[in-house]
Amino acid sequence: MKFSQIISILFFFFAFFACKNEAPTPIDKPKKSLISYVDPFIGTANHGHVYPGATVPFGMVQLSPDNGTAGWDWCSGYNWADSMIVGFSHTHLSGTGIGDLYDISIMPIVNEVDFSKEMAPRENNYAATFSHDNESASTGYYTVKLDNGIDVELTTSERVGFHNYTFPEEKQAGVLIDLGFNLNWDKPTKTVLTVDSKNLITGHRFSTGWAKDQRIYFAAQFSEDFNGSFQIAEGDSNLYPEIGKTVDGTKARVQVFFDTIKNVKIKVGLSTANAEGALAALNEVPNWDFEEVRSKAESKWEKELSKIEISSNDEDLKKTFYTSLYRTCLAPVLMSDANGNYKGVDNEIHASEGYTKYGVFSLWDTFRAANPLYTLTQPDKINDFINSMLAHYDEYGLLPVWELLGNETNTMTGYHSIPVIVDAYLKGYQNFDAEKAFEAMRKSASQDIRGTNFYREYGYIPYDKAGQSVTRTLEYAFDDWCIAQMAKALGKEEDYQNFMKRSEGYRHFFDESTGFMRAKYSNGKWKTPFDPQFSDHNFDVAEYTEGNAWQHSWFVPHAVEDLIKLHGGNEPFVNKMDSLFTVSSEIRGENASNDISGLIGQYAHGNEPSHHIAYLYNYADTPSKTQEKVREIMATQYNTTPTGLCGNEDCGQMSAWYVFSAMGIYPVNPASGVYDFGSPLFEEVKLKVGNGKTFVIKANDVSKNNKYIKSVKLNGEVYDKLSVTHEDLMKGGILEFEMSNK
Repeated sequence: MKFSQIISILFFFFAFFACKNEAPTPIDKPKKSLISYVDPFIGTANHGHVYPGATVPFGMVQLSPDNGTAGWDWCSGYNWADSMIVGFSHTHLSGTGIGDLYDISIMPIVNEVDFSKEMAPRENNYAATFSHDNESASTGYYTVKLDNGIDVELTTSERVGFHNYTFPEEKQAGVLIDLGFNLNWDKPTKTVLTVDSKNLITGHRFSTGWAKDQRIYFAAQFSEDFNGSFQIAEGDSNLYPEIGKTVDGTKARVQVFFDTIKNVKIKVGLSTANAEGALAALNEVPNWDFEEVRSKAESKWEKELSKIEISSNDEDLKKTFYTSLYRTCLAPVLMSDANGNYKGVDNEIHASEGYTKYGVFSLWDTFRAANPLYTLTQPDKINDFINSMLAHYDEYGLLPVWELLGNETNTMTGYHSIPVIVDAYLKGYQNFDAEKAFEAMRKSASQDIRGTNFYREYGYIPYDKAGQSVTRTLEYAFDDWCIAQMAKALGKEEDYQNFMKRSEGYRHFFDESTGFMRAKYSNGKWKTPFDPQFSDHNFDVAEYTEGNAWQHSWFVPHAVEDLIKLHGGNEPFVNKMDSLFTVSSEIRGENASNDISGLIGQYAHGNEPSHHIAYLYNYADTPSKTQEKVREIMATQYNTTPTGLCGNEDCGQMSAWYVFSAMGIYPVNPASGVYDFGSPLFEEVKLKVGNGKTFVIKANDVSKNNKYIKSVKLNGEVYDKLSVTHEDLMKGGILEFEMSNK
């Protein structure tokens, strides 16, 4: 054997055994998409009031199933407890207590509907039962196999709802469009429908309800000509089997059939302005590739969710977190149509020039945490949101209170567009007319409706002058503090002093003998008898809005230190706070509000007035109790099942509380630019704050038991504050918590 051959054999021998002893190269698992953690069915049971259907972030279309059941727990059209579907409509509210919308209902059918008979949708032959085993939903997608054999798939773009129906071979394929379909408070006032051709149907639906003048124009384009029979009707008469025919009334309907076709797709474009806008919307989806539209919707959601990346081994926590983050992006919704037009609150058609118009501002809820979260996650939309509010002011004369698709509902208390605008302005979002905004704030604070005239006259709202007097006074006082901060920023010293004085209105209601905020008469005497556990949902006579004294006596977010002084200092304040969480959960009163839910003692996490309370321990030098309570709330009031929300989601506020709290921070004063520490859930959170910067929140040794903060560092330096500023976050950097079990 040649020497070279011996060397080769020896080399092979050593190489073989070296490889045998070498550790195997680990195979990286593919990174799981963030959208895979979102479950739209979380919160669809009980009082969550959320819809499971398809939408894109802040999109105009919310394409979702309707059970056809009337009732408060069907405000979104759907409840997990139900097992019937009567249609898929294109507009829904996310988690409110309001039963409006359900516009443009479409239902695949296999039997002809008898238009001559007036029947409730659930009693008609097109109503279909289904099993949750045959239903699923994800970001931008919903599907169900109905018990009659029809497969339904739904997805959307910003302004187009895309339906994909597959019918059983042995049955005729048909589609019903019912503009008269309504639920709960919603009632159609004018419906117009035209069969333009054998693959295009257009029309509009005007309705009233909580919002008095709702308008949706639509254009429904079919992938196939309906080559079978078709009928259009108004109510139970006037059947017109003619192309080009229009029906006009309050119950316009059409049914179309296909002789041999078993798969039908429909694109439905929407506009709040006119038919031209609805037709133009169809250009968003130029072809019939359903999977392509679905994929684009998923990509939009993946991009949205990637703004906050969390590290945790707990899959359920990830599911709750990303579903919550998803829910913060369902409102406000797009109102500018494909041509840039929208229906204004003055009922005229306007063009949104230089900005994008949004609607559905649930401000009594969202000003607390959702809107501050948007200043971190939606920097490209903040100025559009505020310009939308200023357009509302131009059209209505006041800033929005609770705006719904071009309507002012004047629901709930406060004028809470003000803290949203002020918070954004002080954080550097200033691409709007600040002087006009301040003028609008002053006008909202000077109106003579909703008890504000009494608030100015007495310094508080007397019980004998207006309902919800305590809640209104407390919230007006906070809003006035916000106006003062805007005045200060604009160099308006006199206004600053005036509104700072008004912001002290809460002091009128503090009763030292009970430690509660109590109603007073105009003569200055307390209203008696007084029961802090009593609730009345009749807003004309209630002292508190959807709650009682236990829940509303803590709302002084702009002057927590003064509230503590009113209680007599830290110790009595902390004792009172402890009692809130341990007292009996009984709510007294024959007409107590259903909104009081998610109870821990009298703390009611299911409604927004309680959301900041657990963080108040920080201000009384007892941060460990904030950490303890925040963890308890996250653990007991959220889960990954259909009952995973303890109360109304309210357009993102319930979820925004969780997003902030899970990261370990929360804006007690939502217009201060300060985020108070709670108890982080995750080992690491990466928050993308723009300009290529990331703010990292690390929690070393965090666990279920290690919920207490032992020490803090900011950018490597020892940090002894109990909060971090928005300015700190936007610089990027690292906030590092050392966690402990004590």
